[in-house]
Amino acid sequence: MPRVNITSKEVEKVLKRYGFVFVGQKGSHQQFKTIIKGVKRRVTVLDNKKDFDIKTFQSMVRQSGFDEKIFFEKK
Repeated sequence: MPRVNITSKEVEKVLKRYGFVFVGQKGSHQQFKTIIKGVKRRVTVLDNKKDFDIKTFQSMVRQSGFDEKIFFEKK
């Protein structure tokens, strides 16, 4: 299965930049949530990952409601 070259820390930084807040962790799964345009969003991020399986990454993108490109912008 193809992998995406982005770490869990980079995903966390992007989520926080766009208003997500850390709400808890269970094992290696971190939860972040926010409200965007009146819609509650919750994203689950696997902690301490150096890269993600493509399906796992797509799931996080879908949960966030963002476009995939946002996660690869350099800021």
